[in-house]
Amino acid sequence: MSEPARNAPVPAQLAVRWGSNTIERIGWRRRPFSDSAHAMLSAPWWKVILVFLIFYLTVSTLFALAYTWLGGVENARPGSFFDAFFFSIQTLATIGYGKMAPVSTAAHVLVAIEALLGVLSVTMLTGLMFAKFARPTARVVFSRNAVVTTYEGKPSLMFRMANERANQIVEANLKVIVVRDEVTREGTSLRRMHDVKLLRSNSALFALTWLAIHEIDEQSPIHRATAESLREQGVQIVVALIGFDDTFSQTIHARHAYLPDEILFRARFADIIITSPEGRRQVDYSRFHDVVST
Repeated sequence: MSEPARNAPVPAQLAVRWGSNTIERIGWRRRPFSDSAHAMLSAPWWKVILVFLIFYLTVSTLFALAYTWLGGVENARPGSFFDAFFFSIQTLATIGYGKMAPVSTAAHVLVAIEALLGVLSVTMLTGLMFAKFARPTARVVFSRNAVVTTYEGKPSLMFRMANERANQIVEANLKVIVVRDEVTREGTSLRRMHDVKLLRSNSALFALTWLAIHEIDEQSPIHRATAESLREQGVQIVVALIGFDDTFSQTIHARHAYLPDEILFRARFADIIITSPEGRRQVDYSRFHDVVST
């Protein structure tokens, strides 16, 4: 399985940085608001709240301008934008304090339209909020670096993960691939993906930490690789974890990627399993990202 490299003449170009969960799309033509529901579901909470705040104020302002121009609002000062604005907010939110009310046909029509728009917007916001709250998410932390060290007398690639939540991920499966630039015999540049074999690719119960180990043998896609060759080939080690969350009772997933500068040679992870003075085994997460030179 492969895809065109970044220097290939393709209409849509993807520059992927999986580690930061950011995807830059260049030359991808899309209609505005063609997939707004997905955009809102995947957007962070502060962006969703900001969008609805802008929508709320914009709609209220537009209707307030219409009320100011048409008039027909009882107890509102003639030509007062602020009275019309607050009346617009009351109508949009279906509050109706009773101090101001429409008295003309035009004002009644505007109130009916704005009230309908308010009901629809509340319905949409409620559905979006429920969908974002109900969507299962994984809180899996990956080590900042992957290391290449000796394990059981053989060179191995390692990285580790931890479950930040105090729950259990059942039947966790780990998939690792190496993505790098290659040139075929015909001279075509490709961004090719290679599967990475792990000593253990699944765990019946992922609750604390997991050290993933790949033995670098002759069949390994990074056999005889160096820090320089990884940079020259634009290597990314992409990690995908899928499991069943026993709290949400739903499938969750997490992903990460290691760039060449994040892969350390002749280093190992610091020990995080310690024994307390009372003889209990503990996990020291403060040293989770620490590495030791070998």
